[in-house]
Amino acid sequence: FSGIYPINTGDFEHLKTAIGKLRLNDAAFVYQPESSVALGFGFRCGFLGLLHMEIIQERLRREYNMDIIATSPSVVYEVLTTPGEKLLIDNPAHLPNPSMIREIREPIVRAYVLCPNENIGDILKLILEKRGQMRTESLDTRRVMLHCELPLNEIPVDFNDKIKSITRGYGSMDYEHAGYRAAKLVKLDLLVNGEPVDAFSTIVHRDRAEARGRQLAAKLKEVIPRQLYQVAIQAAIGGKIIARESVSALRKNVTAKCYGGDITRKRKLLEKQKEGKKRMKSIGKINIPQEAFIEVLKAQ
Repeated sequence: FSGIYPINTGDFEHLKTAIGKLRLNDAAFVYQPESSVALGFGFRCGFLGLLHMEIIQERLRREYNMDIIATSPSVVYEVLTTPGEKLLIDNPAHLPNPSMIREIREPIVRAYVLCPNENIGDILKLILEKRGQMRTESLDTRRVMLHCELPLNEIPVDFNDKIKSITRGYGSMDYEHAGYRAAKLVKLDLLVNGEPVDAFSTIVHRDRAEARGRQLAAKLKEVIPRQLYQVAIQAAIGGKIIARESVSALRKNVTAKCYGGDITRKRKLLEKQKEGKKRMKSIGKINIPQEAFIEVLKAQ
């Protein structure tokens, strides 16, 4: 699943018509409307896989001239609540309150990775990074088959690309669904000036949440334009802040018009500027440019 939004919010009706036409000749493609505080109105779309998602996005761009933003692909999680209810969640924004969650189960896949003998070490390291378990099977003197079990959410973004890169194109992968398994998963939120941006929310493993939060906060710091006051970018799990970056304020030289005279004149102007920045920070809104969403989603 991935969210698709028009870059220009006025193109929503055009996007709705284009997605409806694609659905007519592709029964595997599903969609439903959704809205985001940061990105406006769009659609939550379901695909057969990453290749299917790329084909749909490319058809929207080429055949319908749509400029779109796609959120990071996610999978369907099983959430068992404290009252005993089982929920299927495909969007981090729909996760219930942490106090209502008994456990979160992630989908597991059984993968078969074929690679040359000389690349076996790097492939094993990659699978361990993706929280996988595996056993090896030698096919002949040149090739090895790896039988792996790993979480599905570790596969969509870059797993296949990394296999191709490590093996210089000689590696290949196939996988099948193998049920659900409970894991220590948490919802990672990004806050800009104290306000959560739902488009950046992700579900991650608790052990990797801090590193992930630092990476996304640092990336967002690079792409948010500077304001007249300092902007705090924070990564949080629930109410706990695990990473923080700050976009430094633009500084206007308010004392430039003071030529000599008593130092108290300059101090009064600087104090007035300080109070103004404090007031702006309390009521100001940060306009996050669309380029920021694209860059952060690439980093994911």
